[in-house]
Amino acid sequence: MLNPRTLVLFDFDGTLTTKDTLFLFTRYAVGSFRFFWGLILLFIPMGLQKMGFLSAHFTKEVFLTQFFKGIDANEFVSKAEQFSLGVLPEYIRPAAMQAIKRYSAEQARMVIVSASPEWWIRPWAKQQGIEVIATRLVFSEGKVTGAIDGLNCNREEKVSRIRGYLKLEEYERIIAYGDTDGDKAMLSLASEIHFKPFRDKTG
Repeated sequence: MLNPRTLVLFDFDGTLTTKDTLFLFTRYAVGSFRFFWGLILLFIPMGLQKMGFLSAHFTKEVFLTQFFKGIDANEFVSKAEQFSLGVLPEYIRPAAMQAIKRYSAEQARMVIVSASPEWWIRPWAKQQGIEVIATRLVFSEGKVTGAIDGLNCNREEKVSRIRGYLKLEEYERIIAYGDTDGDKAMLSLASEIHFKPFRDKTG
């Protein structure tokens, strides 16, 4: 008899990682001085977003435009890969890595579903045998534009992207991991839910 097919859905920032990788990558890519100066300039829109006056989609585009608009696409992708393989592993929760190894041994299908841009998630995820659904960026004439291609991959958009990528009815067991309200729509797809996981003494 075939083993039940298992699908594991992971949120990324705060669930698998200890910190927000959008901030981590941006500081890595542009340097500390420009990063902190840029945050000062973004204080008002980021504050308005926290208070609910601006959407996360709009604020993320403002953020990406501030730091990355006009940067050569190849340079951006190269830095993202360097960050993903060289820096990101330091911020993966040890307990999360243990779970990933366990699911890999069980031959479960693993998918990261993230609001962060895909470029610094994919290289690391590929090494772990994990697929990625994430926010996509618009490039034009070989440059980063700062615009998001489609919608920010959060809340109901996570569900929409998952359903567009996977046939959920093929899986007998769906497990989902998340840590914020933005993950709750995705968590509702699962028969086994883990909210704010991997927060033990080691991770």
